[in-house]
Amino acid sequence: MNSSITFFTRLLGRKSTAPLSPGAKKRRIASSGFTLIEILIVIAIMGTLSAIAMPTFRTYVERVKIKKILIEIRMLEKEINNFYYTYDRYPQNLDEISLGNMKDAWGNPYRYLPVEGTAPGKLRKDHFMVPVNSDFDLYSMGPDGKTASPFTAKSSRDDIVRANDGQYLGLVSEY
Repeated sequence: MNSSITFFTRLLGRKSTAPLSPGAKKRRIASSGFTLIEILIVIAIMGTLSAIAMPTFRTYVERVKIKKILIEIRMLEKEINNFYYTYDRYPQNLDEISLGNMKDAWGNPYRYLPVEGTAPGKLRKDHFMVPVNSDFDLYSMGPDGKTASPFTAKSSRDDIVRANDGQYLGLVSEY
């Protein structure tokens, strides 16, 4: 009985085609494992899958950051409007509502400009160079941290803005 187990164990682990007899005294050690080629193929497949997945993952992360900023701008807008209803004026800056230290997802401070008392050249303007808000401007400078007042400027295309007195909230490039 023991010799048949030895025979099948040797048969499964054998590498050559030489005849095998159940009574042979020579023992063979069964070897198992992956060859270098198999490991390299697996690594190449994993690298290819990673290269395919990374751009999609980065796009997803950027969309999540934009959604977070949209939510925060809406929250800031509500706080600014609460201040207006309480004091019958808009705050001069975000520090006046204790939110001046808020930063967007890219680490840039939110920008706030009340229309009243701000020079017309500093207000955000649409493609026709008309101010986009009549109450206050509130926006994030986007991932590049740069901005310009007209929406047509290259540095403004990635900004996330509140426009049309809160009717629009999103990317300047989609306005």
